[in-house]
Amino acid sequence: MKSQTTRPSDLFNDENSNTSANPYFEEVLGSRLTRRSLFRGAGLTATALGATAVTGCATTGSGGSGASVDGLGFKPVAKSTADKVSIPEGYTAQIIYALGDPLAAGVPAYKNDGTDTAFEQRAGDHHDGMEWFGLDAAGKPSDSFNTRGILGVNHEATTDEKLASFFIHANGGASTLPRPASEVDKELAIHGLSFVEVQASGKQWAYKPTSPFNRRITAMTTAAIHGPARGSEHLVTKFSADATLCRGTLNNCGTGKTPWGTFVSGEENWFGYFSRDAKDDDARKKDKQVQGLKRYGRNAGAASRHGWESAGPQDQYARWNNSAIGASAKDDYRNEMNTFGYVVEVDAYDTAAPMRKRTGLGRFAHESVAFAKPVAGQPIVCYMGDDARNEYIYKFVSAAKWDPKDASPANRLAAGDKYLDKGTLFAARFKDDGAGEWLELSMDNPKIANSSYFEFKSDADIAVFTRLAADVAGATKMDRPEWGGVHPRTGEFYSTLTNNSSRTVEKIDAANPRVYTDMKGNKEQKGNVNGHIVRMADASPTSTAFKWDIYVFGAEAGADKSSVNLSNLTDENDMSSPDGLVFSPATGICWIQTDDGAYTDQTNCMMLAAIPGKLGDGGPRTVKQGDKEVTTYVGKTPTPTTLARFLVGPRDCEITGWCETPDGRAVFINIQHPGENTAMADVNDPSKYTSQWPTNAGYGAGKRPRSATIVITKNDGGLIGV
Repeated sequence: MKSQTTRPSDLFNDENSNTSANPYFEEVLGSRLTRRSLFRGAGLTATALGATAVTGCATTGSGGSGASVDGLGFKPVAKSTADKVSIPEGYTAQIIYALGDPLAAGVPAYKNDGTDTAFEQRAGDHHDGMEWFGLDAAGKPSDSFNTRGILGVNHEATTDEKLASFFIHANGGASTLPRPASEVDKELAIHGLSFVEVQASGKQWAYKPTSPFNRRITAMTTAAIHGPARGSEHLVTKFSADATLCRGTLNNCGTGKTPWGTFVSGEENWFGYFSRDAKDDDARKKDKQVQGLKRYGRNAGAASRHGWESAGPQDQYARWNNSAIGASAKDDYRNEMNTFGYVVEVDAYDTAAPMRKRTGLGRFAHESVAFAKPVAGQPIVCYMGDDARNEYIYKFVSAAKWDPKDASPANRLAAGDKYLDKGTLFAARFKDDGAGEWLELSMDNPKIANSSYFEFKSDADIAVFTRLAADVAGATKMDRPEWGGVHPRTGEFYSTLTNNSSRTVEKIDAANPRVYTDMKGNKEQKGNVNGHIVRMADASPTSTAFKWDIYVFGAEAGADKSSVNLSNLTDENDMSSPDGLVFSPATGICWIQTDDGAYTDQTNCMMLAAIPGKLGDGGPRTVKQGDKEVTTYVGKTPTPTTLARFLVGPRDCEITGWCETPDGRAVFINIQHPGENTAMADVNDPSKYTSQWPTNAGYGAGKRPRSATIVITKNDGGLIGV
């Protein structure tokens, strides 16, 4: 995840490696929106667009009622720059699980002074996407029990300024190479996933530090490779000569819950963890891997984010050197980076079951996985985004047809094998008439099979070099596709497009109606500063045809309503850089979370509740930019009863991760990287921290800020947001 303005980690979070000739989403948007005659000629009025929504493609996981809620039932929270979590009147937030919390007996309490160790048995850093897995009173899996469960939590990254994760090291850690092995060992362990049992006693929630369900998966945990890339020559490493195993998961961002009850997590900005020698292109000679490495953000000579490769010759450090230095791929880690960039699947209930990497879902900067509601006798369908500038939106359709018995399978990961290892991956192309096409990414597509741009020999090649296959197929460049969700009532897929600083005045036309300058202090921010949310409606869940429009444009309330604040957002619901997006299975409310740096002079990051309408419920808008006039299409204007700010976080944080108990009366949220703009040099001076949360809220020792999970309940015991 990333924001509009510069942060210490932006060098590795701001990838832009798509140099293909494919069109930009904004170019298609402009072409479509300025040709209103095309709508009339095709009969695609706003009403007709809305009528295309699919009703059989509901919810984002294994099910849920998606109850009809017509209006939000809380007073919107005011914008705030206070170092605290702000929520509506009548609600309570409890902090329950933070960086460093012990997950096994015998692990000391977290001192939070940089001297703690044993992170393999502690909560990781940068809590991100999250899912709920219920337990009944006997500790058995339950889809209905509401007071006991397992949280599956992503630990995306860590707070760094130069190499070191400075808040977990006593004196901030080393900012030069080589890195000490003891520091790198900690950092390898704070990445990955955790599974932690939580339980309510009355109105009080707490995590259980010695639960047998507690589990950590780190950057060193062995994973099994599944799907078309299993055994591929491009995944051969010194660790696994037959390319069936790999180690670790990195930069886990969004999540999903499968219809068969497992946890899936997307590996996002993993490319920055690897280094390449300046002469590595020459060492590889004519290997097509060179093109692949560049397309995934690793040019020869590229430095790594943390310098883990410098910690010693041992295997756990050498694997981060992505250079071809051995006699063959079996003798080095030239292919190690190819083992990252997938969706990983884990059974939250089975601590002994190995993690699987699902290569059939493609390799890119994954965010969440949004599953359509499974229909008996029909394929499983899910949607995904590639979170980098000018990348694509994807859809996967399983080869196997859904059997309702698999909702409670004897072996959950075997069900995952059945539905995720074989199927067809598609990339989206947005047409200029408001329609779109899902482009098949397989050897059955002649463009891919006969490509001169990149040589594809098999579907394994497509699974490893998915971005290049989408380039060849002609997918539409998007503005950082982040999380996505499927509307429980309409079946439409919503995808957040966070922002785009690369959009320029030279490109202003109907394709780009919102290029503007926003001032943050004395700093200019240009482009599509505040982002927007696109929605898509498939003709049917497995169809290759879809229609689309824009649900809402992010903007400041005071921004020009003729050219910037096109959705007429107000002080109750203005926002910048939408990122997380999840629909509640219990209420159908759409929860929108921000990861922003553009508006943080006025407010910290936030979470909003929304009750969207349907595709085509708005109308055309004419926007003037200089002497140019363009027409764009905006969804129905939200009101504070259909879009309202529910939460504002502490300073320098991102709001992310969302799940709920089955009854919708407890919602879990993650507060990621509070205080991340603290200077590394000030690590031992709490007075200079930009945040001291959650200690200042009464949780834990020390004053160093920590990522943490909170649970929100309504004081009267009612549904959240209603």
